[in-house]
Amino acid sequence: QAQLAESGGGLARPGGSLRLTCTISGLLLGRYNVGWYRQAPGNQRELVARCLADGTVNYSDFAKGRFTLSCDNPKKTVPLEMNNLRAEDTAVYYCNADPVSSLLRTYWGQGTQVTVPS
Repeated sequence: QAQLAESGGGLARPGGSLRLTCTISGLLLGRYNVGWYRQAPGNQRELVARCLADGTVNYSDFAKGRFTLSCDNPKKTVPLEMNNLRAEDTAVYYCNADPVSSLLRTYWGQGTQVTVPS
C-alpha cells in the first residue's frame, strides 16, 4: 500500500524559512512525478514544485527563487525548502505522486499546515 507522509509544517514569521519533507513508501518513484501542491482557504489546489520522471524540477512562478525541491534522494524523501516566506504562502501543503502512465493512480498525502502571519 502506497503512503505519502508529510512533516515539517508550522508557523513561520514573514521572511522566515520552513522545510517540509514527504516520505514515500510503496511506490516505484521512477514511475511517478513527485512533488508538492498547496491549497489556501477558498482557493483551488495549486502546484508548488515537482520532480519530473526525467530528473528535472518544475516550479510554479511564485516558488521560483524562494523554494527549493530536492529530487535526488535515495531514502524516498522529497524535501521542500521554503525561504523568504510571505503571508500569501499560508496554506495546507500536500505531497503528491502523479503517475507517468495513465494505467496508474495518483496519490496524495494528508497535508501539513503552513502559516505565515501578515
